[in-house]
Amino acid sequence: MLASVDPDLDDGPRTHRYATKRMCAVTREVRPIDELIRFVVSPQGEVVADLKRKLPGRGLWVSASRRAVAEAVRRNHFGRGFKRDLRATATLPADTETLLIRSAVEALAIAAKAGQVVSGFAKVGDALDSRQARAQVKALIHASDGAPDGIRKLDAFVRPNGGINDESPRIPVVTALTSEQLDLALGRPNVIHAALLAGPASKRFLSRSQILVRYRMADDDKNEGQTAKKRY
Repeated sequence: MLASVDPDLDDGPRTHRYATKRMCAVTREVRPIDELIRFVVSPQGEVVADLKRKLPGRGLWVSASRRAVAEAVRRNHFGRGFKRDLRATATLPADTETLLIRSAVEALAIAAKAGQVVSGFAKVGDALDSRQARAQVKALIHASDGAPDGIRKLDAFVRPNGGINDESPRIPVVTALTSEQLDLALGRPNVIHAALLAGPASKRFLSRSQILVRYRMADDDKNEGQTAKKRY
């Protein structure tokens, strides 16, 4: 539920811990917290994104959209919301995206350490072409700057009428990270393709990837949720 004292701010991670919705300071819409980003004021007086919702202090919530964060900066929603003489830096939208990328990379690295990622065109192709192995594949990952030919060939396995049979579960495609970022996550060079396998860590990566893509897209798009499920 929303905080009763101030609809714009929460009271920190130790109160209202079971809240599932908050109000966006920009749109004034009440939305699930997974579609919002919490911002706090650091001890240095800077507005920072609290992606894990654990930083102390009161928090102000903004839709998980670069456009919305930029609007919050432009219209000084942070100064008004926190009721303080402060202005968020103009780089806050880009800084927040950098944090979201780092969060996704870290989640993929954890999944890899847990044995929930295979990489390389041949290994990914084998995972998608085998009925038994494919059952464990939860996402197909491509570097956003990968060559179209390789992407097209692997995508054929997850399109309707592609792969093993028409009744195979549809596998989402993740293109949120560059090859350099995939290299960093997986600890090897020139990663273009990977397959995410079933497991708790893989769920975390998928969630963080979806938030990153939502942030880059316009959050008011009614079809966004459906699009993100297919490719993000």
